[in-house]
Amino acid sequence: MSDERPVRLHCFAHAGAGVSAFYGWGPRLGPGVETVPHLLPGRERRRSEPRLTRPAGLLADQLPHFTGEGGEGGEGGEAPYILYGHSLGALVAYSVTRALHEAGLPGPALLVVGACPPPDELSALADQCRAGDEELLRLLGEANALPARARPGDFWHQVVLPVLRDDLVLAHELRTAAREPSTAGPLTVPVLAVAGADDPLAQPEAMAQWRAWTTGPFAVRTVPGDHFFLRGHDLPRLVGRAARVVRRLAPQPAGVR
Repeated sequence: MSDERPVRLHCFAHAGAGVSAFYGWGPRLGPGVETVPHLLPGRERRRSEPRLTRPAGLLADQLPHFTGEGGEGGEGGEAPYILYGHSLGALVAYSVTRALHEAGLPGPALLVVGACPPPDELSALADQCRAGDEELLRLLGEANALPARARPGDFWHQVVLPVLRDDLVLAHELRTAAREPSTAGPLTVPVLAVAGADDPLAQPEAMAQWRAWTTGPFAVRTVPGDHFFLRGHDLPRLVGRAARVVRRLAPQPAGVR
């Protein structure tokens, strides 16, 4: 594999987050896989940009990366690539894959969704995206998604909570849009759904329901951890192994022997 172009793993993070959770993935993925984290507007180096809460805005921001307009496109024609999305990111990854499918453009060789029930299942947080602060904070606490030291008026409440709330609105809107029939029919891309063994928001039986969202091959796996199992070692190892399978099964591009 050393002579081949690495499989690019495009990563989308959970609500309220940037992309730092993916920075340590390289060694855990193993050889032949390169992470490409995608930062949404309104955080980290893009914090001055308006946050996105509608599917159209999200796709306008992200699709150019996969259609050759943003400098990263074209890898689908040269080497297979994978999308991984965690929680909100799973809905982003699915929506990008569906948009490529509907446009008749090459999509990922594998879609990996983690910690997110499919759009037709209940979502404890996204379905309550417009709840008051008290109710939202209660739900976050039950999901172990509230920092232990967070206090009213502190940095987390002033800076992170508004981003998180807008991201939950985006998640709700993406779930709603996904339930509309696709103009191109169901996805045919292989899907791997990953659940955290102790995740109260997306239990393994809920993740298994992603099976209905593609006509292609499907698998569901459970790894140790709660809703934020992407911070552990098991998920990147699993995805790295899947990437190498994708590489072995992919047709060789023209000119490559």
